[in-house]
Amino acid sequence: MPRIHMICGMGIVAGIECSSQFTKIVVCDSDTGSVLRQGHAAHPELPPNRQEKTEIDPQAWLISLGEAAGGGVLEGVQAIGIAGQQHGMIALDVGGVAVRPALLWNDKRATGAAADLVEALGGPEAWAQAVGSIPRASHTVAKLRWLAQAEPQNARRTAEVLLPHDWLTWQLLGGQAPRSTDRGDVSGTGYWSAATGEYRPDLVELALGHQVALPRVLGPAEPAGHTPEGLLISAGTGDNMAAALGLGVGPGDAVVSLGASSTIFAIHHEALHDPTGTITSFADATGNHMPVVHTLNASRVLRGAAELLGTELDGLSELALRSTPGAYGLVLLPYLEGERTPSLPHTAGTLSGLRRESMKPEHLARAAVEGMLCGLADALDVLRRRGVQVRRVFLLGAAANLPAVRTVAPLIFGTNVVVPQPAEYAALGAARQAAWAMHGQHASRPLPEPPRWRAVAAEPSAELTEEDIAIGQAVRQQFTAVREQTHPGAFG
Repeated sequence: MPRIHMICGMGIVAGIECSSQFTKIVVCDSDTGSVLRQGHAAHPELPPNRQEKTEIDPQAWLISLGEAAGGGVLEGVQAIGIAGQQHGMIALDVGGVAVRPALLWNDKRATGAAADLVEALGGPEAWAQAVGSIPRASHTVAKLRWLAQAEPQNARRTAEVLLPHDWLTWQLLGGQAPRSTDRGDVSGTGYWSAATGEYRPDLVELALGHQVALPRVLGPAEPAGHTPEGLLISAGTGDNMAAALGLGVGPGDAVVSLGASSTIFAIHHEALHDPTGTITSFADATGNHMPVVHTLNASRVLRGAAELLGTELDGLSELALRSTPGAYGLVLLPYLEGERTPSLPHTAGTLSGLRRESMKPEHLARAAVEGMLCGLADALDVLRRRGVQVRRVFLLGAAANLPAVRTVAPLIFGTNVVVPQPAEYAALGAARQAAWAMHGQHASRPLPEPPRWRAVAAEPSAELTEEDIAIGQAVRQQFTAVREQTHPGAFG
């Protein structure tokens, strides 16, 4: 574990992101958010690690943290927050020792266990009503069910369950303080409800076969405790919640990430109950809620089109900008890997509107960009139809920087689009939470919101004109007409 020395002076805080492969540290001025130092290290491979990249000895996180903090990165830090990969599972015995390697979010072995749990409680609607989400392989509750089925001896030894950020927080506190978590990260377990703010221990027992100890759930600005040296450790949170805090998003903002697939979330004032499971109801790290929608297809649509046209993403973007809105009637339904929103798991993509004048590379490139963005706009509309306000969209990921994407996205989304500069937003959010907890120690009453750090470096799109809005609506109507013809009633 890194040795941390405290010095007097301006407030200095650190945010630590523990992802599935790396530990990243940012050290910031607690008042302004200015980044002072950074550290980075890969997680070492420690035995046993039977399932490559899906389970790990938690001690590897401490080793990685020590390496990332090398060279005095944490010198003078007064408070630390931790952002951990969501949905993991660390099963501890009565002595607080891990009974097996930690399972990570991307371990798919619990797929069958998740389906068993859905049936055992009475179907998807029962789960949505209970905790705001329907179990999938990634959820901690499904991992507990898998443990009971596949490793019954380890299941019987399990007396307590922690998430990755919970475990790291506990370790930084010397392994002595009561175990704790926060409402954001715990809302992804499948046994805590964002709507009620309470655990469902009966669901833990349904999964594992017996009750276990669960960490206390801290408020957004509540500290988890102090290290023996007096260093404050904040509540911590999940990586997505921390990224939202680092970006500074709030009510009226939505975030669309462009990976191969996409995660779309917004900040809302209440939890949403969705019996279809399209919306997952998470809590955020500030006291609000974070409804999330997923799509299976995002930048893979652009990469596939680029390969088809014999170019790279930059070349695809250049081609798309040579075309015009609507791509001469060419429409691409981007469901290349099936789709989750709408629920079309076994479908394929569709290219419609082929005519002699539309059979040109630039029009196919434009159709790919518009099709991807229309699919994401459909997902945003799922949230809008439930009363979620979307006045600004943060667009993340490498593909967000393509000129064609930046040009077309505001038209399709029908609102201002912000493309932030690349940064370690999850670690920044953890640092901002640490500053919030540290400032709150000296306040006469709880601080209502985190410190107002300087705005994210970003390039917002130009304000939309009435003509822009009309163009975007026409493109979406063209897309919707093909979608409804090909997949009638896909959105109910």
